[in-house]
Amino acid sequence: MIYLSEPRPNAWSAHPNALSLQPTLVLPAEPKMTQHDIVIKALRAKFADAPSPDPDGPDLSSLLHLASRGSCRDFTADPVPRATIDILCATALAAPTKSDLQQRDIVIIEDPGLKSELLGLVAHQGWTRDIPHLLIFCGNNRRQRLLHDWHGLDFANDHLDAFFNATADAAIAMEAFIAGAEAIGLGCCPISAIRDHAQKVSDLLHLPDHVFPFVGLALGYPKATKQQNSLRLPLSVTVHTDRYREDNLQDNVRSYDQRREQEQPYKQQRLAERYGESDAYGWSLDKARQYSVGERTGFGEFIRSKGFKL
Repeated sequence: MIYLSEPRPNAWSAHPNALSLQPTLVLPAEPKMTQHDIVIKALRAKFADAPSPDPDGPDLSSLLHLASRGSCRDFTADPVPRATIDILCATALAAPTKSDLQQRDIVIIEDPGLKSELLGLVAHQGWTRDIPHLLIFCGNNRRQRLLHDWHGLDFANDHLDAFFNATADAAIAMEAFIAGAEAIGLGCCPISAIRDHAQKVSDLLHLPDHVFPFVGLALGYPKATKQQNSLRLPLSVTVHTDRYREDNLQDNVRSYDQRREQEQPYKQQRLAERYGESDAYGWSLDKARQYSVGERTGFGEFIRSKGFKL
């Protein structure tokens, strides 16, 4: 585990330069470890085959918050200053975007009634009930089409790629926002379940044609002082050189399942009422059970209703 000191929301709120305040690192048992060393330790906690650093390579200290990151689902009640959220939005929207098209928007939810209604749509995820701040990241292909109208030019790319590019732009912006928020001691967790109610979310936010909700994002000061090092698939499975490979894939996933079951066992087995309890229950079985049931089967219809030709 990587431990961070408790965030200081009151100090942040009062400080004229809130983003300059960083959470203080509390070193684990080895007091002489450098932050560079802790980055390597964090990666080895996530990946069974984590790479070893190049002794002549760059200092990795600045990667600590990325290497040790984890979703936050437990927040204090302290509000994040709107100025800080605005800076994080600007930072996120400074991220790369396909061909400089900038097909992504962020909706900051401030109205309590609207926030309550949106969170009510995902109330089955109990942790969402008391989140301090909610943002909705949207894909936006509308502006591009308006440019064509304004300049009297045909929009010649009215096919799947238009939707795909806007989705990718929204995903990049969300990831950049999370990286920025975590770098200054805040916690985040994406809420993809808003797409279970895409039409309702669209109506509540007054999204026009060719603008669609991609994901919600919970934001706030973490209540816990530590984040779980969520284990990841081995890099041998997900990082390829020159061509895609699946050598020993099933064996590698089986080993990963065993590691997850040993170090981070699931609290309960998914859909046990349908499939029963399994003696061995790892990541692969959980994910297979999850997608054995239809999810968002109407999302394609919703996207088409927004004017996209897929």
